[in-house]
Amino acid sequence: MSAIKVGISLPTMADLAPKGFPGLAAGARHVEQAGLDSVSVSDFIMGNGTPALEATAALAAAAAVTERIELRFGVMVLPLRDIAWTAAQIGTLQHLSGNRVVLGVGSGGAPGTPFWQAVGATPQGRNARLVEQLGLLPGLLAGTETPLPHVPGAPALTLAPAVPKPPVLIGGNSDAAIRRAALHADGWLPSMVPPATLARGTAKLRELAAEAGRPAPSTTVWLHAGLGDDESVRAARLAFEKSLVDMYGLSPEDAPLVPIGGSPKQAAERFAAYAEAGADHLDLVVDGGDWQQQVELIAEARALLEG
Repeated sequence: MSAIKVGISLPTMADLAPKGFPGLAAGARHVEQAGLDSVSVSDFIMGNGTPALEATAALAAAAAVTERIELRFGVMVLPLRDIAWTAAQIGTLQHLSGNRVVLGVGSGGAPGTPFWQAVGATPQGRNARLVEQLGLLPGLLAGTETPLPHVPGAPALTLAPAVPKPPVLIGGNSDAAIRRAALHADGWLPSMVPPATLARGTAKLRELAAEAGRPAPSTTVWLHAGLGDDESVRAARLAFEKSLVDMYGLSPEDAPLVPIGGSPKQAAERFAAYAEAGADHLDLVVDGGDWQQQVELIAEARALLEG
């Protein structure tokens, strides 16, 4: 059976305290103690009163109470941020965590929100800015003198201490996102796709990378999971499947293939199906039930893959 890593997305938006969630730091520690591979956080501050924690600070809290698990951005919206500040933050998190950062990045799914306007970010040209920022990041993290062409007249910037560049994953399901991942990153981070769709995407990803003479990028998939037969798990699953059809355009036939549920054995079979489709890592949002118990059930499913 193909090996695959499994991690948990920590609640940092809207509902910050689902049932059984012990808090962000304790939650990260629980994921590590359960034997899973990573925690991740989203970067989606709207500025309209919707609760949301800043991603870098949230991962710093997780880093402080863990020793082994990866610390993943899923994803950081780079065009919303100044690259100099961002490099300083990521470099600090790498240094303090012992180089456990995995940097998922995207160009932003809600550029019209008040927060974008408040920080002076514009939606126009954001994909080009993302590629430009990715070109500057390695030098900034390596501590080399790096000119900043987007700031006329600014001196070249040298940051210290130097740290290894974390693996960079490009978020998004589109052909353009796959191309950016193949040409400019270490991995691809699609979300809410069934295994058959993922298999087509990973084949295209590897084809484009090979044509460019680059190593085949990794693939992480962002999904929802609720194991067991708790009523709140069933309700969350049905609501999520409906949103996949109504909001994301999946067919009624494909929508039930995306959320992971059932027993740990059934979940392990779903993990294996995603591995067969080309996934190296699953990043799971817990849906319904008791959060800590769900983490333990997911860890049980993960352990079955090693049996």
